[in-house]
Amino acid sequence: MKTTSTSGSRILKVLKAVKGYTLTGISNSTIAEAIDDSPSNVSRALSVLIEEGLVIKLDNGLFAHSTEMLRIAQAHVQHINNIQDRITETNQRIFSK
Repeated sequence: MKTTSTSGSRILKVLKAVKGYTLTGISNSTIAEAIDDSPSNVSRALSVLIEEGLVIKLDNGLFAHSTEMLRIAQAHVQHINNIQDRITETNQRIFSK
């Protein structure tokens, strides 16, 4: 059973469609094609993402993930690295005996 609203689902699809365009940006129309939705719906979703600080409009008029979105991704990487360090430390203790 789907619990995500149509607009919420669209916003998440748009957020995912911006992936890989952090430096160059992606156009509204390219996003619309990628998620099979109208440019006007994509514009509304982008407005929400910009308001929430997850997407920015670049000087070239294209859209990209914001530094806040990149901080979220970096926090994930750091969390995984910390866990991996703990696993490595535990394994070293186990195998050193």
